Amino acid sequence: MRNTLFSLPFRAALLGGVALAACPQAIAQQLNEPQAPISTPDAPVPENDDQLGFAADALQYDSNADIVTASGNVQLLRDGNRLRADKVVWNRNSGKVEALGNVSVTDPEGNIAYGDRFDVTDTLRDGAVDNMLLVLQSGGRLAAVKGERVNGIYTLHRAAYTGCAVEDSKGCPKEPTWQINAVRVIYDPTRQRVTYKNANIELFGLPLIPLPGLSHPVGDGGSSGLLVPNLRYDRNNGFEVALPYYFKLAPNRDLTVTPHVYTDALPMLETNFRHLTDRGAYQITGYLTQGSRVATGDSSVGTTPASAQKDIRGYLDASGALQLSPQWSVDGSIRLVTDRTFLRRYDISREDRLRSTIGAQRIGQDSYFSIRGWAVQTLRQGDSQGNTPIALPVIDYRLRLKDPLLGGILQLQANTLAITRTSGQDTQRAFAAAEWNLRTLTGLGQEVTFTGYLRGDAYHSSDNDLTAVTSYAGKPGWQARGIAAAAVDMRWPFVGEAFGGVQRIAPRVQIVASPHLANLSLPNEDARAVDLEDSNLFALNRFAGYDRFEDSSRVTYGLEYGLDLPSFSLQSIIGQSYRLNRRESILPDGTGLSGRTSDIVGRTTVRYKDFLSFTHRFRLDKDNLSVRRNEVDATIGTKQTYAMVGYLRLNRNASSALEDLQDREELRLGARVQFARFWSVFGSTVVDLTDAKEDPVSVSDGYQPVRHRLGVAYEDDCLTLGLTWRRDYQTNGDARKGNGFQLRLAFRNIGI
Repeated sequence: MRNTLFSLPFRAALLGGVALAACPQAIAQQLNEPQAPISTPDAPVPENDDQLGFAADALQYDSNADIVTASGNVQLLRDGNRLRADKVVWNRNSGKVEALGNVSVTDPEGNIAYGDRFDVTDTLRDGAVDNMLLVLQSGGRLAAVKGERVNGIYTLHRAAYTGCAVEDSKGCPKEPTWQINAVRVIYDPTRQRVTYKNANIELFGLPLIPLPGLSHPVGDGGSSGLLVPNLRYDRNNGFEVALPYYFKLAPNRDLTVTPHVYTDALPMLETNFRHLTDRGAYQITGYLTQGSRVATGDSSVGTTPASAQKDIRGYLDASGALQLSPQWSVDGSIRLVTDRTFLRRYDISREDRLRSTIGAQRIGQDSYFSIRGWAVQTLRQGDSQGNTPIALPVIDYRLRLKDPLLGGILQLQANTLAITRTSGQDTQRAFAAAEWNLRTLTGLGQEVTFTGYLRGDAYHSSDNDLTAVTSYAGKPGWQARGIAAAAVDMRWPFVGEAFGGVQRIAPRVQIVASPHLANLSLPNEDARAVDLEDSNLFALNRFAGYDRFEDSSRVTYGLEYGLDLPSFSLQSIIGQSYRLNRRESILPDGTGLSGRTSDIVGRTTVRYKDFLSFTHRFRLDKDNLSVRRNEVDATIGTKQTYAMVGYLRLNRNASSALEDLQDREELRLGARVQFARFWSVFGSTVVDLTDAKEDPVSVSDGYQPVRHRLGVAYEDDCLTLGLTWRRDYQTNGDARKGNGFQLRLAFRNIGI
């Protein structure tokens, strides 16, 4: 073993904080672990525990005193313990073994003890050493003024433990980022646990709070114990201390209990249970407290603190999945909260809807079957929970067949859906569909795809007058619809060398034919948010769901461009569609598809190595080229220092009655700057730029901050430390706007 680890000088560096300004090779050699021999072969493995494997360059035997002296690359092996040294003196009468010079003892668990002189028994299990370094198999290190091992348990006096690296990239010693000092340390390799007496933690060489009864596991197995506390301050709850305790119930089960104590609110209890089985896994997380909250129910009228009430508040988040067989699996999730502001008040989540699901599915080589159900709890102020849908069941079956006649692919589908509302419209739907696709290449290199689609629908709905948007309601009672569509899609790629790389230019034309359909007589539950963009420009149906089908005959044309260089790539697409018939479209204004000629949409993506990523999506008005959609997502920089920009402006000129087409403008900025090897600053902001130009009913002045975040962080191989400031500008009930601060501290390689 000629590893470059530390011996006696490491003990001084660890406990005394020695810092070296320079590291000549001679000094580095002194600080490294003793260089193990490579010339002498390994000692033979004993056949039983009573035998001792032995190897050395030279051997002397004093028959009178019955003392064996071995020198030069000595190796001893017994009962899984291995000793290496420059010289070993073995008294066979007393069983005492004295090892001298670059000594290392490896136990059966793989932990290695280093020192200049060891006194051990001939079993190699027990012994003592001064100025001991113990390198744990799990990666941590223990250094002590004196150490001993009895019955496999290490006891170290005036010791220190760290999970950090103690050498820099040049092999020079460095002070660890953190270390635990103690009067006495006990390490049990069997339990994989370190116990301290009168311990304290040093961070960057500065002593922190004392921890007189500290104990923690090492290795990947983990063990029960306290985790690092979480400190935070915000305007809603004041100063917060969260102290998690981890219970290792079994190798595949654990429980974490976290009390949250606040200065301006009653305490809250958080629990998390995880279980890994031979077929899958599940987890259950819960929060529970009692406190005041401001009601934000179905009414959109604002409430005041005067209407606050004390109540039990909490949140349940459970999810799991099981693989019953190679084809069959089941999964589900439950997400429920007692009130609409709890998650924001305690900074657990910023979601405005919670979805609970349950389902089973079978995936075969050419078939798919799924039966699911889901329910949604709305957290939006003013939303009616009674008008929020519950879907049960949602059944979908698909079968893919190779067409024996023309060589295409035929997919059959059967689907049914039942949506229930406690105080809204109820809808049931079923359909059967067949889709045929044939892709072929012509002699000129044109890629041609033929598509045929047939579907029959049956609907039943009731309480249709409770749906606010008339075009979504449909007619009550039973309704039926037949759908037929055919399409030809031709793409002609031209590929060649250009600019030192490969260039692709591909004009594309698609023709779709579909007869007039009675769309508006059917309810619309899943096809409300329709918007023309590059992703659905050449889709057979530009509606997102099944309840609406685009029934026009049209031609869609576009151009795709690509350039791939060794370190650079550019991908772009632009296109438009034209409706061949003159009948009125069911697509409303603002979608980009309401006229015979659609708006112009496109996307451009640029990448340069791992340094630049840029994506721009746009939609231009067909009449005056006004920008109806302008979306930019860009990242520039390295993994250590980078900036991100996100900008979205939707100015679709849509009717305000269509809730799913509201316009807005938003700017998102984020950045991280590494100003030292392990130190960085980071920040982000979200700004609402919406004004009357985008939303006529908006009262915003065009610059409304939503959230700011700024912080500083330190991260190396064994420590994560961060301080973050955040300011929220929006109030929702008792989740008030204001400042918040969070301190994050995580010690790695402790094993919890």
